[in-house]
Amino acid sequence: MIANHIDAVHVLVVSHEPAVLRMLGSEEASKAWHLETASNGWEAMERMQSGTASQLLVLDVSLNDAEPMHFMRWLTCFRPDFPVVLLCCPDDADRVKEATGLDGESIVFKPFDTNRLDKVIQRHLDRTGNGYVDTASKNIEPLGQGSYFVSASLIMQKLRVQAALLAKTDVPVLIVGEKGTGKYTVASLIHKLSVRSGFKLLRVNCGAMPEAVLEAELFGDRHVAASRQMSLGKFAAGEKGTILLEEISEMPAGVQSKLLQVLQNNELDTAAGADLMPANVRILATSSTNLDRVLAAGQLREDLYHRLSAFTLQVPSLRQRKDEIATLLRYFMHNLARHYGLPPRGFSSSMLTACQHYSWPGNLKEMEAFVKRYLVAGDHESMLSEIAMDPVAGVDNGSVSISMELGPTPGEKSRTRHTEPKSGSLKSLVQDVKSEAERNAIGAALMRTGWNRKAAARLLKVSYRTMLYKIEQYKMRAPQPYLSPLPAGEFPAYAEVKGNGKAS
Repeated sequence: MIANHIDAVHVLVVSHEPAVLRMLGSEEASKAWHLETASNGWEAMERMQSGTASQLLVLDVSLNDAEPMHFMRWLTCFRPDFPVVLLCCPDDADRVKEATGLDGESIVFKPFDTNRLDKVIQRHLDRTGNGYVDTASKNIEPLGQGSYFVSASLIMQKLRVQAALLAKTDVPVLIVGEKGTGKYTVASLIHKLSVRSGFKLLRVNCGAMPEAVLEAELFGDRHVAASRQMSLGKFAAGEKGTILLEEISEMPAGVQSKLLQVLQNNELDTAAGADLMPANVRILATSSTNLDRVLAAGQLREDLYHRLSAFTLQVPSLRQRKDEIATLLRYFMHNLARHYGLPPRGFSSSMLTACQHYSWPGNLKEMEAFVKRYLVAGDHESMLSEIAMDPVAGVDNGSVSISMELGPTPGEKSRTRHTEPKSGSLKSLVQDVKSEAERNAIGAALMRTGWNRKAAARLLKVSYRTMLYKIEQYKMRAPQPYLSPLPAGEFPAYAEVKGNGKAS
């Protein structure tokens, strides 16, 4: 069954036959998919155009009825990539395949059983990648509240093992890594695997509040607690559970002292008064800054740091997890499509390749924003151009360096980046700079298209004749041998690079 997926798959069934709808809506089938029905093709068209978040279509086809075939022709134009499963009689199979252009794996014969249809649906979603994420795999672990720990790469599998070991002991853990790498997800995994998983996981951002407010948030407000008998703070509210202190290096000095007392003596100085109470809570902390620099500047107490960092987990950046890029893209697509009620989009091989070569300086947060824009806008070429120039490494998405100085071509003498003007006049200086910039732009376009001159001309929006003239003018020659960084016949749309390339 598909019940092991992140959520039941949304299936739109189009059929005139009540018996078909009854079977698909049975108790057994309902565990495998979320059923939506349309009695005819016109109703199905309206559902598809309204953006209903169906992930697959099951269409009951009869050659005696022209309406389903009309709907199929419309769907082929409207959503050519949408997965379709056909229900038909065995005698009609050959003619249905010929009329629709679908292969035998897309056809289920009537009368059918739900197990057979279930397998066909799963195979289709697997093949298209339209939001399908198999959480039955050990590489995708549910953490609750729609959150998952993805460990499709070796480095993340090792991190998962380390987290599981630390979860068994009640020690503080410091989780470090760049912003957006998923440090909260790692903390959630530790909490889930620990004996405290039945209690709360509370998180506090230490850099988001002034000292007095943060102290009250953690230990309670004496005046409020005395007058209204309210909560004594996160440490008291999270008893027997786990508290996550995010960006610990930004915690004010006064609060650091009180936290150190909790770690040293397992005692909590709350807003209740002078009496100390036992601190029955596990402490996890995160940091995305260079802690050596923070310690040297005196922003973080060394004794507090040593208490927290005895067990440290380093969350790798997305640049170190290239082999799980495809899994993460589909995971975000599934979650976002479900959230916004939109049909999920698939990822072409060229986009997957581009995403695997991109450095993702914003890590998972940037990738999620990227997928969100692709889901809503659906502009394939625009998304490719967005990640074509690496904002961190300064290289294009095909791992071929593109800098302002392209270097000498065969038969050409080496030159420095800034050439000397032919004369000392301002006019000649400006002309030299313009020529150098033009040469660099042409060279970058040629490298991006594998020295396909027609494609490069389209990228720069100039005529093919102008491109040939400029190549000859600057005596540019393709390096030999030259391997294009892009699949044959594919290249991202040329766009002026603005800002730092990070996702907003």
